[in-house]
Amino acid sequence: MVHLTAQHTTAVEQATRQKRIGLFGGSFNPIHNGHLAIARDVRARMNLARILFIPTGDPPHKHNRSLAPAQVRREMVRLAVADTSEFDVSTIEIDRTGKSYSIDTVREIRGQYGQSWEIFFIIGLDAFLDFPTWRNPEAILKICHVVVVPRPGQAFRALANLSLCPNLDPESLAQLDTGAIERLEIAVPDALDITCLSISPCPISASEIRRRIRNGLPLANMLPPSVESYILQHSLYQEDINRTRI
Repeated sequence: MVHLTAQHTTAVEQATRQKRIGLFGGSFNPIHNGHLAIARDVRARMNLARILFIPTGDPPHKHNRSLAPAQVRREMVRLAVADTSEFDVSTIEIDRTGKSYSIDTVREIRGQYGQSWEIFFIIGLDAFLDFPTWRNPEAILKICHVVVVPRPGQAFRALANLSLCPNLDPESLAQLDTGAIERLEIAVPDALDITCLSISPCPISASEIRRRIRNGLPLANMLPPSVESYILQHSLYQEDINRTRI
């Protein structure tokens, strides 16, 4: 039996991490400290070299007053990750015209990075429960490892009813929910694995941040300082206030 020293273990981890990238998509409306905490935790737990934040584009033919323009959200992400060398931002979905699907994004990322890189698709539990309804979910699972992270108000036990993951052990899912186990690997036939991580659910929500801004309430360290300054400088998320005053 070979025993690795701490120095050798670190070298092995670094070699493994060298070709692993995490994809973290979302509207980031705005990006907040909860997003960054999840990214740091997943990067450490999954031994990733870097994480690519991918803001969604503007919805085609649809105006959502609470959704800041794509380029504004991209700039907030850029500011949030500027001081972390392992984090970066991609405009891949912002630059795409028409409807944007995750399968198109992961295929494009695969083309950019090549076959030597392992891709890890980070997704919240609430979104993963709808994953079977996405466009071509089986193809996503062939390209990416999927990493499922908790969401407030959601329980991993709900995965027992997901057709994509048959024969899951309810006891293991319950242990994830209580934190008795830190991770659960789910094997999917003819696909890459799915990893469920037991990490603290993000207590911060973008909708709560927007509500606080509209009502002039303190943000209580919810945002990176650079992002908070940007929001205040550009008077973002105050549309409801202006409409009320008219």
